[in-house]
Amino acid sequence: MKQIPSAMPDVMPVLSRGKHRNPKSGGCFMEFASYLAGESWSDHPACTHPVLASLARMVNDCTSDDGRSRLTELIPSVIGLRGDDPRVEVLVSLRAAATAFPAVSLERQRALAVGLLSCQRNLALLHATTPETEALVRTSFDQAPNAERWARDFTASVRSWTHTTFTPRSADSILRVSVQGIAEACIDDPDALLHSLLAKAISDSATVLTVGEPAPERAAAARPSPRQSVRTRR
Repeated sequence: MKQIPSAMPDVMPVLSRGKHRNPKSGGCFMEFASYLAGESWSDHPACTHPVLASLARMVNDCTSDDGRSRLTELIPSVIGLRGDDPRVEVLVSLRAAATAFPAVSLERQRALAVGLLSCQRNLALLHATTPETEALVRTSFDQAPNAERWARDFTASVRSWTHTTFTPRSADSILRVSVQGIAEACIDDPDALLHSLLAKAISDSATVLTVGEPAPERAAAARPSPRQSVRTRR
């Protein structure tokens, strides 16, 4: 696995839902990642793969106000995880679907079962199947065999399914069903499961992406002074 940044600054904004104009009103997970990477303040920075960044934004927004602060420890880990490796969107989607599958409602389980089959198929097409990815799929289906049967019947009935290309839109659908499903699941600690999902998705992405360095020449201009940040945490 490639190394990822781990340093955290002494002063940091309070994480909150949604998009923020500047750090004075707080910031979301990816906005603070842009700050640490020396980019302009944005929730869509160039320092992180778009699909991984999308998952981070969803997890940030669906985590409770009480639990969101725990996500800050993961922010440095997404910086520099960028590139165009097609495996990333499939691996992140697979991790999301497998994590959510046993916890969500039956309707969402069926949707995620189709998503798991799609991820499995596309990893095979990319020659990226591993024992770990196969275990994720098999372990998920073992916990809800009826959903697996429904998904296999459904995909068999759709003649064009085997020719469907996995796209960022496919990933977005799987991520939304997964994250929202976890947030609304009847489980003891959905925040902990969302944190675990993001942490594991970051680790999965780091196995296939080259970690790039932040742009130091832009850092001084892009990073607002900590003294200008009203809502901060030490």
